[in-house]
Amino acid sequence: MPSPHLVLDKVCVEIGGARILQDISLSVAEREFVCVIGTSGGGKTTLLRTIAGLLPVTSGSVTLGGAPVVAPSPRTAVVFQHFGLFPWKTVRSNIAYGLRVQGRPVDPDAVRRLLATLGLETVADYYPAQLSGGMKQRVGLARALAAGPDVLLLDEPFSALDAITRESLQNEVLRLWESNAAMTALQVTHDIDEALLMADRVLVVSGPPGRITFEMKVDLPRP
Repeated sequence: MPSPHLVLDKVCVEIGGARILQDISLSVAEREFVCVIGTSGGGKTTLLRTIAGLLPVTSGSVTLGGAPVVAPSPRTAVVFQHFGLFPWKTVRSNIAYGLRVQGRPVDPDAVRRLLATLGLETVADYYPAQLSGGMKQRVGLARALAAGPDVLLLDEPFSALDAITRESLQNEVLRLWESNAAMTALQVTHDIDEALLMADRVLVVSGPPGRITFEMKVDLPRP
């Protein structure tokens, strides 16, 4: 395996005095796709938010490319389960938001390419209320990818979708990930089949407090 890109060392997280994560140690290589599964309330989403710098660690450390993660970083992007789109912004503006909030110039050509890649060209000037669930999730994914992250974090991104849309987006995410030479991905899912389809490695997190209780390398060839 290549040298670790993302490293968690004995990470513990407490929220409101309750221990949510306990002694999580994990190394993820550059361009590796890892899926995290486990029971509800076990700390999977907290783990993702901690890696994203959205939650502070109580003890231990998170490093990305050797640098400590202590706050949200442009190197990391999150795709949430419930889309997280701004209802007053168009599809095009939602996609460009990730760049604007980082103070980076918006490249209209790059936004157009993402619209085309994710099949959103015909709805570029629509608002989220005019979109289906699958379209909303495509916009959330495009917004995350627009920032060119080193690490893509996916928090059960397909769980609210119908089976056909879900399968389509699973394949879309894999295609986009495979086309990016450096991007690492971590995805939380309840679906074991989905984990086996998408991941190079599957981790089981059980809790509370959340601990990594099992790890399995997926040896199935891609695709």
